[in-house]
Formats: sequence, structure tokens, C-alpha cells
Amino acid sequence: MKFNKKKGVLIFLLILLLAILVYNYIYQEHRNISTELPVTTITADKLFLNFKKDFSGSENEYLDKTIIINGSVSELNTYDLTLDNMVFCNFKDRIPSTIKINSNIEIKGRMLGYDELLEIIKIDQSIITK
Repeated sequence: MKFNKKKGVLIFLLILLLAILVYNYIYQEHRNISTELPVTTITADKLFLNFKKDFSGSENEYLDKTIIINGSVSELNTYDLTLDNMVFCNFKDRIPSTIKINSNIEIKGRMLGYDELLEIIKIDQSIITK
């Protein structure tokens, strides 16, 4: 079988293109929640009730979307807090020391889903908006 230079170059270019596509797929930039527009603004208790009433419908509506949640801080740690004992919010940065238990705040974040075992809604990439 005779080696053809044109076929060799074409195969090399196809492999290179495939490698570039795979690399870009694996190492794509993370979403910047702070610049995304939220799909809704909702209270922690209403969001929780929506999941209790219609799990699959709420999951379709909110899952992996940016939302704003209002509520009262019921648990507070260095990088996470819980609103109204129903919505767990994880932060990339430290939570400001001005936030205290029972503070009413507004949080923007990405909906991860509802944990049926712990009966809590999980949000990540959270930022405090008010």
C-alpha cells in the first residue's frame, strides 16, 4: 500500500481538529452567575412549596437556571448559609460579616435541585444581591 501525502495531511488535520474540539468542550468557561439574568425572583418558602407540590415540574422550571431567592438566614457558616431552613446556598467567596442569623437577604444563584433525603433545595455560585 502506497502512502499518499495528501491523505496523511488530511488525516492529521482531522485529528487536530477533533483534539481542539474535545479540549474546548472539556475546558469550557464556567458560567458567570453574577452577569446572568435570573429566570425568576421567588421567596424561599414558595420555592420549597413548589418542589413539594410538583417535583418534576419545578425541576424542569428551575434546574440549572439562575434565580433570585428572598428569605431569612436560619443557618450561617463561612462559605454557605441556609434560608428559612429550606434553601441551602453555597458561596465561592466568604460570606460578609455583616450577614447575621435572621437577616432578611436576597441571593442570586444557580439552582442545583431538591435533595429529597435532606428535604432542602440546593443553590451554588451564590451571591448576595440585597
